[in-house]
Amino acid sequence: MTTSTKYRKLTIGLTAAFLLAGGVGAASAGVTEKAPHHGPSASSSKASGWEGVTRKQVRIDLGKGWVTKAELTYPTHAKKRLPLVVMLHGSGHNDMNQTLPGGKGATFLPLAQGASREGFATLRFNKRGVTGIGPVESKEQNQLNPENPYAQIQKDAASVIRFGAASSKVDASKIFLLGHSEGTNVAANLASDPKTYGIPKPAGVIAMGVVGQDIKELLTLQLYGRLLLQMHDEFDVDADGQLTRTEAVDGLGGQPKDLADQIRPVLLDGDRIQASTDTNKDGKIAIDGEAGAVLRKATGIDNYPDVPGLEDLQEYVADIARFPTVTEALPKFSGPTLLLNGENDLQTPARVALTADAAIGAAGNNEDHEVIIYPGMAHTMNLTRKFVPEFGDPDRQVVKDVRTWLRSHR
Repeated sequence: MTTSTKYRKLTIGLTAAFLLAGGVGAASAGVTEKAPHHGPSASSSKASGWEGVTRKQVRIDLGKGWVTKAELTYPTHAKKRLPLVVMLHGSGHNDMNQTLPGGKGATFLPLAQGASREGFATLRFNKRGVTGIGPVESKEQNQLNPENPYAQIQKDAASVIRFGAASSKVDASKIFLLGHSEGTNVAANLASDPKTYGIPKPAGVIAMGVVGQDIKELLTLQLYGRLLLQMHDEFDVDADGQLTRTEAVDGLGGQPKDLADQIRPVLLDGDRIQASTDTNKDGKIAIDGEAGAVLRKATGIDNYPDVPGLEDLQEYVADIARFPTVTEALPKFSGPTLLLNGENDLQTPARVALTADAAIGAAGNNEDHEVIIYPGMAHTMNLTRKFVPEFGDPDRQVVKDVRTWLRSHR
């Protein structure tokens, strides 16, 4: 077993840029319990966050030869069955904490600790093919990259929910699903059709970084459109839709090297405007018409799904496209929903979360729905630069809002 970096630079960053884990779950999942402990599961966790919380290491049989490690937590002195929050990862081979690349935080640790403070049990699990925190991946490629990868992820999530429902510590009528990125789509698909997946109807859904658009549209933004948005936002000082030599040079200043190396040859030839891009020879680069045309060809987005760099991901992209988005699925769910999105999110744009919430309201199945858009936050729900985001734990305000919502729905 090794810690793999093959897809880690894309994990969380792209909504769907991974072949993921999955499997047909078993309701009678095997359990192994260790003595409760109160130390952190990863170096980025806050040790004090687990005070007064019992943590049990469990194993959940996901079927097809894979038993995954998981952690069930609950307030130590609880006497009655508790509501449960099941945490559903973003895309990629994620561990139970959703440890971020470079060790720059773990999405689910502060959320699990916050839920514990509100009297909830929580259940976090390693995705199929992940053997430990890091994440550490198995060498079993059939587990890391199964057939019908997104469908398998849904089945695995259903197995985990059934396991939680069977726990003597859990009130099976009060299971909440908290998903991030891909996990928002999984939560919406399961919540909208619980009978098909053999799970109790969820008591509520929390979606962070909402996958409410068709995967092709999201990938177009992530791989191509965001570059044009950045030129408009950070390069085009006079907002005329065109870049002078000075604007191009100044805009490239301070950009990360890999990004600057991608954009520079589109805009500049040495210290002059790139003549091959400046097709009308006016000495400026029209962002959409001229730079856009070059970047469309360079990224290969018009050849979707045969996009360079996504060759290994086509099965996943095709599979998730078979299922409803959050905007399509969650309006069929009659339970309470909370949608959270960063305003600076260029993986799953804030506008999509607003659209999904509007669709929930229009369906008339649920009057208890809320959407919160956070200024300055990107896809991992932390304050960061818009076009060059840094990974990090969810902002304290996000954790506070999740806690408040859970408290009101307990």
